[in-house]
Amino acid sequence: MKRMKLSKISWLILSAGVFIVVLAGLGLTRSQQLQEQTRLDEELVITETRLNNLQVTQLRQQQEELQEQLDENIIELAEAKDKLRWPIASVDVTDEFFSIAHYHGLEVMRLSTSTIKPEMLTVIGCSTISLTASVTGDLSDVINFIISLNNDFTTGIVESINISIPETSSENQPSANIQMIIYSYEGA
Repeated sequence: MKRMKLSKISWLILSAGVFIVVLAGLGLTRSQQLQEQTRLDEELVITETRLNNLQVTQLRQQQEELQEQLDENIIELAEAKDKLRWPIASVDVTDEFFSIAHYHGLEVMRLSTSTIKPEMLTVIGCSTISLTASVTGDLSDVINFIISLNNDFTTGIVESINISIPETSSENQPSANIQMIIYSYEGA
């Protein structure tokens, strides 16, 4: 094989050609990188926009739901305060108790009340009075009476009940020992 000799100008032209090809390859690679970077930047902007909108929308919905719950709780609190506005006094409590017992045809055998005490019911300032009583009558009347105490004595809660049912041969009637507490709103 014969070696080919190239002149200096040929080497320069060949070197320039290789340089131009390498330069063109690098330029093409750089152009592709710039296009890819532009595409990724656009996707990033779109994704960030979607994420921001999504978070703001979710937070707005959550805020609206919490505001609705707060409004409902405020209404319920106002209703509870209105129910508790009935002032308590030992005479009023016993009169109401006797009235409900009379309505159900029961005889009040014993009744006592405590002194009025201030108390906090969650965040509501209240006064409370405890009532302990014993009633006798027909069993169905006793049961209906206890139900009425919880339903009709709007600010009272029956805490405990002890019902005694005598044997059928006994002349005694069924009786109930009741302990309840009555609340009155005094302010927050």
